[in-house]
Amino acid sequence: MNDTHDTVKDILDVAAIFSTIGAFLEWISPVFGLIGAIVGVMRIVEMATGKSFAEVIKWKKKDDDASDKS
Repeated sequence: MNDTHDTVKDILDVAAIFSTIGAFLEWISPVFGLIGAIVGVMRIVEMATGKSFAEVIKWKKKDDDASDKS
């Protein structure tokens, strides 16, 4: 093989890497957008209620569960 052939192979390898990253980022961007929206809603709830988000969404225990732990 000659130097030109190796150079073309290297350029195609780099192009393949960039196209793979581009395809991956096209898919992953909406996921990060959704995560950012969820975190934003959590912060708004914390600011509106003055409590941490974990306290706001805490589920109440059933009375049966409390009586079983006697």
